[in-house]
Parts: sequence; C-alpha cells; structure tokens
Amino acid sequence: MKSRTGCLLIFILVASVWASDYKIALPGYQYAFPRDHFDHPDYQTEWWYYTGNLKSKDGHRFGFELTFFRHGTARDTESSTWHIHDVYMAHLALSDLSGKRFYYDERMNRAGPGVAGVDQQGGLIWNGNWQTQFAGGHQLLRGVSEKFGFQLDLKSDKPPVIHGQQGISQKAEGAAHASHYISFTRLLAAGLIELNGVTYQVEGTSWMDHEFFTESTETSEVGWDWLSLQLDDHTELMLYRLRHKDGSVDPYSSGSYVDAQGKPLFLSSKDFGMTALGETWTSSRSKGIYPLRWHVSIPSAGLELDISTPLPSQELVGVIGPSYWEGAIDISGQRSGKSLHGIGYLEMTGYGTEATK
Repeated sequence: MKSRTGCLLIFILVASVWASDYKIALPGYQYAFPRDHFDHPDYQTEWWYYTGNLKSKDGHRFGFELTFFRHGTARDTESSTWHIHDVYMAHLALSDLSGKRFYYDERMNRAGPGVAGVDQQGGLIWNGNWQTQFAGGHQLLRGVSEKFGFQLDLKSDKPPVIHGQQGISQKAEGAAHASHYISFTRLLAAGLIELNGVTYQVEGTSWMDHEFFTESTETSEVGWDWLSLQLDDHTELMLYRLRHKDGSVDPYSSGSYVDAQGKPLFLSSKDFGMTALGETWTSSRSKGIYPLRWHVSIPSAGLELDISTPLPSQELVGVIGPSYWEGAIDISGQRSGKSLHGIGYLEMTGYGTEATK
C-alpha cells in the first residue's frame, strides 16, 4: 500500500479534474523495469517514497525521508509551458536520533520550465534541487534545506518487490480501490549528511516505495498505520493497517514478507497481528495522539516483534493538509524462539487535526 491519504488530500485541494479521466489499478498489469520506476501519467496519483536508517563512524544515528508526489490535474492537450497538467510536491526530513531533534521541509511546484518532473531517459525524478537519479543498480538521492541536507548513494541489494495479488494492492471493496505498488525493501546506503554546519559520513539501509493509482481508498477509511521492517536475518516486512472512522480495522489491510533471497509472500489481514501497546506521544501542533509502541505477530513465519522509537517527535506538519507521523524505529523480538533485531520506519496518518502554527 501505502495509500497515503494525508498526502493525497493535499493534492485534492488543487486538483481540477474528475478522477474518471484517469485509469484505475486493475489486476493483470504487466510490470516492466526500468519503465515502471518512472511516471505513469495515465493514473492520477503517484509517489516515490524513500526512508532509511543511517549511522556515522562515531555511532551518531539518523533517520531520513525524501518523498516525491505527482498528482494529475488536467488530461487535456494544452502545450503551454505553464499549463498545469500535474502538481508536484515533495517532503524532506531528517531525524537526528542521537541529538533528539527532528527537521523537515516541504515544497510544491508545477513542472513549468523544468522546475519539477520525471525524466525516464535521464533517470531523474526531481522537485527543485531535491532529486533521485536511477543509475544502473543505484539510486542517487539529494536533498538540501536551510538547516540540513544529504547526498546518498543507494545500492539495490534485492530486486524490486510487487505487493498485493495479481499486480494490485487492494485497499477496499470494489475495482477502483487499489494501487500498483512496488518496493525496494533493502537498499544499502552510503553518503553525507549536513546538519547545522556539521558534516557526517554515514552508512545504513534504506527502503523505497513507489505507488501509482486513481482513488484507491474509500471514504470510510480515516487513516492507516504502516511499517517497513528490515530484520538482521536479511528478511523484510511491509505491513499496513487501514482504520475506519468507527475505529475498526479494514479487512483489506495487508502486507508482504520478503525472504532472504528477495522472494515476497503476500500477507492478508488474517495472516498478521499489529497491535498498539499503549505508549503514546501527543503533538502540541496537530493535537494528534500517536501510539509509539507496537507488537507484530506473523505466526506462519514464527515472528513475534516489538516496535519502539528512539525519537517520539517525528511528525510532519504541513502548511497545507493534515499532519502525519513518519519516523525511524527499532525492532526486537524472536523468530521461533531465537532472538531477532532490526530497524525500520513507521508511518501513522489520521491522528492529527489542523496544526497550530
């Protein structure tokens, strides 16, 4: 999944076209790479989502996020440079886990004369001077803000994973409520972080999600809780739990277990447990109350995992649209009685209200 409703709502505010002008995600889609790493303008909404855990040589820990969003606003043939066919948004965030500080920035642009866009031939996805470039088996990230920035080289350690079944990740009942969802579940990361005038040389692992769809969720769904887990036995988990307005969990919640060789196994909502354990953090800006500790159970894989975070305040409060929590996490637990650890990222949406600026 993750059908990131919070970010989608931002785009809806500026959209000017009916979703019926676009394709919907249907079973049987034939994936082809590298083509499907880039944009799909026949679908209204698309994003590329990078997160990861990094560490410097002296043990200083960081988490990072760089995300690119495209949302279609017009399907006409107008060729003017400044005509808006798509709106492009991006988020940039750095979690200073050792320093206990969270930094983020955002931007929104139209394509204009090369201000933002996607170029398959050049391997680029960009918004201003924030970009990712596909170069062979590498993805090169660059993001620069006033107080922080990073340049990272991400090397694919496993092939891309296609989530869901029959080429779609179903989010609710009905043909329209699905997405095409691809992930790189283990990218080996190395590069530089600049923070408040100090440069850190870092290494670690990253995760990348790429989704494209048109209207994947339904109106009764208020938000979700999403996890990407990278375990130290070289396996990974992606799980999402969709929440309804009445507090119930949608039966279309699902996930993927990726084995050490990179082979994915689909997990339905009946195949896993994802339970909040009670510890929360309350945002002074959005007033959102976010659960910070979770327990994950995958009986078929013998997995019992506890999720926690070294930094409670990892909430992005945007200028436009709702807030969401996206942050680095630690994992401890066991597989069939043997100790197991890992790192990952947790995203929670639908908890906050309008921010207090």
